Amino acid sequence: MNLNAADGVELVSDIVSHAGKQSTVNVCVCPPFTSIESVSKVVEGSNVNLGAQNMHNEASGAYTGEVSAVMLRHFFATHVILGHSERREYFEESDEFINLKLKTALESNLKPILCVGETLEQREAGETFDVIKTQIQGGLAGILPNQAEGLVVAYEPVWAIGTGKTATPEMAQEVHAEIRKYLAEQFNPETANRIRILYGGSMKPDNAKDLLGQEDIDGGLIGGASLKAAAFNEIIDHAIELAG
Repeated sequence: MNLNAADGVELVSDIVSHAGKQSTVNVCVCPPFTSIESVSKVVEGSNVNLGAQNMHNEASGAYTGEVSAVMLRHFFATHVILGHSERREYFEESDEFINLKLKTALESNLKPILCVGETLEQREAGETFDVIKTQIQGGLAGILPNQAEGLVVAYEPVWAIGTGKTATPEMAQEVHAEIRKYLAEQFNPETANRIRILYGGSMKPDNAKDLLGQEDIDGGLIGGASLKAAAFNEIIDHAIELAG
């Protein structure tokens, strides 16, 4: 919940100018709902994709304050973040509810970015893998292997979001490898290898290269660093360098 529409346009314009013509890596921006229309015009014709930070599972109806997949597709959004840790914590979203939204997103030709991750208390209790396995199984319940290739998973250690703390590349890789294993169990190894797994715990320019260099870290779900075009563009450059 940052930036008004004008600020969002300025930010995304800088990103499009820097990375809108390259095709080495995929770039997606997910502004607040109030900026979706304005930003959609900025990314039009570029290689920068448009996503949303959330959506409801119903197409329309008496759900005051909510936004549907149909509304997002109207502005040619291609991605939607679902199950972000803040949605789980502050709005008490369950795996079952997230699963409903994920199914709707896939049916609506939106690529869901399913967020999973543990709190500090869960990590210290040695529950990291159990928590993430439960979130993956719940969030992806009823999804077929051929549908799964249209989704993205983002690992966001809750204790590393907005705290300045970051999992070491080795810690992050360990969890990403475990997520890949769970995806293989949920679907099959081939499908699991095609699903992108992003790291979402305070990735920034000075740690992006080490994180993105890990075998099972396919990209980043960028928070604070995405609010400054220079920082976000630097992360993109690191990704391009590693992909090359």
